Amino acid sequence: MTTATLAVPDISCGHCKSSIEGAVGALPGVEKVEVHIEPKTVDVAFDDSQVDLDTIVEAIEEQGYTVPR
Repeated sequence: MTTATLAVPDISCGHCKSSIEGAVGALPGVEKVEVHIEPKTVDVAFDDSQVDLDTIVEAIEEQGYTVPR
């Protein structure tokens, strides 16, 4: 299991939290995703044989959020 914490400076509310958690949580191989409104981060645990970090970032960006790299 791989874990990562991503900075997502656009997170500001509960809608952001549910939108990101729903999109990332639906990806195959994602074990856990937790959005923190403060400090504007996303913690994700995933099986890197099923999904990679770029795919997770793309899922967040498709919801309209920016993930600085």
